[in-house]
Amino acid sequence: MKVVVTGAAQGIGRAIAEEFLAHGHEVCGIDLKSETIEHGRYKHYIADVSEECQLPDIPDVDILVNNAGSWAQDVNNIKNNLESAILCTEKYALRPGIKSVVNIVSVSAHNGAEFPRYAASKGGLLTYTKWTAQEIAQYGAVCNSVSPGGVFTASNKHIIQNEELYKRVCDETLLGKWAIPEEIAEWVYFMAAVNRSATGQDVIIDNGETVKFNFVW
Repeated sequence: MKVVVTGAAQGIGRAIAEEFLAHGHEVCGIDLKSETIEHGRYKHYIADVSEECQLPDIPDVDILVNNAGSWAQDVNNIKNNLESAILCTEKYALRPGIKSVVNIVSVSAHNGAEFPRYAASKGGLLTYTKWTAQEIAQYGAVCNSVSPGGVFTASNKHIIQNEELYKRVCDETLLGKWAIPEEIAEWVYFMAAVNRSATGQDVIIDNGETVKFNFVW
């Protein structure tokens, strides 16, 4: 199958692209950064997915993974995280032949934590996942989202390299740890390429961050 992965040059996006390649699929990566994957079934496009005019023409897409976005206190979070996913979905997925769409959301969509525009953009993407599931059901296709908690990526380096800070954030999870990008990629692959019946759903992969509580009697 032909798979489009946005934000494929690093972190979770790169792990997702490599996961699909490992299973024999053709992958088209789109990113602002240059190509970081060398593989015979991988094609890389340099583009800003939040700008409709820059989206490359890629025909006959079977699976779309909307992963590209920005973090921290970026005033363009809503444009980069939500509007870009809408643009890519409209271009590549709202048509006969599409089989699956997976949106990379965040636990921030559920608990409102982190930065306001970031949390709002991810909350919007969670809702857009449900809308897309309704829209592409006519093609027999599914749309779901995956919501990671803390993940070992370059954007989180300032936390990972600070032993005290990393311990504090891990203490907010049940399992006392963060995930690695490859774990997120495995869930994305399952929801996109194996799953055929779950649609409009969100998979939370946060080591128990959103369900941790201290019961006081």
